[in-house]
Amino acid sequence: MTMMKSLPLAVSATILAVLSGAAFAQAPGGAAPPPPAVTVETIEAKSLPITYEYAGRVVASREVEVRARVGGILLQRSFEEGSRVQPNQVLFRIDPREFEAEVALAQAQLAQSEARLSQARRTEERQQTLTQRGAASEATLDDATSARELAEAQVEAAEATLQTARLSLTYATVNAPVGGITSLEQVPEGSLVSANTLLTRISQLDPIYVNFSAADTEAAAIRRLVEGGTATGTRNDLVVEVSFGDGTTYPVKGTIDFTSSSIDTETGTILSRAVLDNPDNRLLPGQFVRVSVSGLTLEDAVSIPTMALMQGPQGAFVYTVNGENVAEVRPIRTGTEMGDQIVVSDGLKSGDRIVTVGVVKVRPNAPVTPAAPEAATAAAPSVPANAATPAGSSEQAPAAGGAGTGAADAPAGGASSPKAGGTTSEGAK
Repeated sequence: MTMMKSLPLAVSATILAVLSGAAFAQAPGGAAPPPPAVTVETIEAKSLPITYEYAGRVVASREVEVRARVGGILLQRSFEEGSRVQPNQVLFRIDPREFEAEVALAQAQLAQSEARLSQARRTEERQQTLTQRGAASEATLDDATSARELAEAQVEAAEATLQTARLSLTYATVNAPVGGITSLEQVPEGSLVSANTLLTRISQLDPIYVNFSAADTEAAAIRRLVEGGTATGTRNDLVVEVSFGDGTTYPVKGTIDFTSSSIDTETGTILSRAVLDNPDNRLLPGQFVRVSVSGLTLEDAVSIPTMALMQGPQGAFVYTVNGENVAEVRPIRTGTEMGDQIVVSDGLKSGDRIVTVGVVKVRPNAPVTPAAPEAATAAAPSVPANAATPAGSSEQAPAAGGAGTGAADAPAGGASSPKAGGTTSEGAK
């Protein structure tokens, strides 16, 4: 009975001894652990090209519907479906015999009207002679003049009828209004078509358009950068580059030829359009692409790697290293993000040193062992991109999108977290 009561005390003593040994094992002899080794970069203000990326969709520069302008039997299709056609190339032929007959009839009616006009003119001349001799009255002359004028009007009407008949005969041959790629034929040969029947569609693919939308706030920010003199460049300097879903880049660059003057009330974006040459038809209507817009340059800009950016209760911050190699919390205000770099609009200046790698090991107002980026890269073992982080590791792998890892302790009272996904944030107050 006595042994059973003393057993818990022995177990407690054993657990305490184990815990005490583990605690002292972290710091042999009771000494403080050495400062963590981190990668430190020195900030330099420089001219920084700005690139904006958007999702875009390819559309034809012209989409034309080819329709029949007269009715009749569709006799012939003279192109291959899906092939390229040239402007004014013959596409379809409608049975022209009915329209040829209408032209012949209109010509005959015109000849009759011209004959009546000749007769009316001779009659008018005779009446003028008789009236001068006093053998005919003025009323008779007036009737002859009116008959001549009526005959002239009938000739003009007959000429218009002939012109209409000739146009109908011309419409029996359907030509391509523009050059481009044809679609499937809508009506097979031998069918009876009427006026306005859709026959095919022609898409003009060279040049081609790419539509994309930018947030109204971003468009306003770009305008402020240019008008305020912070960024150099104009709309005419903007260059558009298109990349596909597999990561390949379209070799031809384009320009922006249209920007909407109003904001879409449903999405809060402003529509823009880029135009690119497309001689090989690599860009097809309906295709989704990635659009990169460049051409603006920030003067004396300060940028940092996205992995160095941290988020705390009071906003964005980075760890700076002073002359005594002590880490300090520096609140910053962020701007445009470009790849793995993010522009800092306030909080840093040239000459400041910031921690870029190893931020998870840094503590506010604690010493660190700085290393140059080149030395840290050479000393670090190569790890595959898809390798898992070892269990118990004190530093997590950077998050997708180049975001930095989170710090263990909070700066100025609060837990900190990494900049998720490389998105920008407002500066700490």
